[in-house]
Amino acid sequence: MRNAVIFLLQVLFLIAIFSASNFIVKYTNLFIPGNVLGMILLFVSLTLGIVKLNYIEKAAEYLIKHLALFFIPYAVGIMTYGDLIKTSGWKLLVMIVGSTIIGLIITSGMTQYLSSKEKQKHVQSDSQ
Repeated sequence: MRNAVIFLLQVLFLIAIFSASNFIVKYTNLFIPGNVLGMILLFVSLTLGIVKLNYIEKAAEYLIKHLALFFIPYAVGIMTYGDLIKTSGWKLLVMIVGSTIIGLIITSGMTQYLSSKEKQKHVQSDSQ
């Protein structure tokens, strides 16, 4: 029973962050979606130690475990655009594959850059 209450409070906390971020976006006319702002707020709060990981850990693990279920409505919605996919499917495929490759290249480049900077730090600290 105690675990269920903790889980429910954690889910309510995540919903509160989501609702607060949507409120901020609505009344400040920010250019990013509320859910993205919510993730940024949660990340910053976790990084700064304002929110402890154990405040959201069980709910987050559960939601990530069942993440595939959240995509079912979108997959069904895509099915209604069958004609568009038939006529422009190859364009969509090229865009998806292209943007994925670009994202991977940028991510790997940044990873290599940051890891080389980290190695330089260690080399400099070892030489001192």
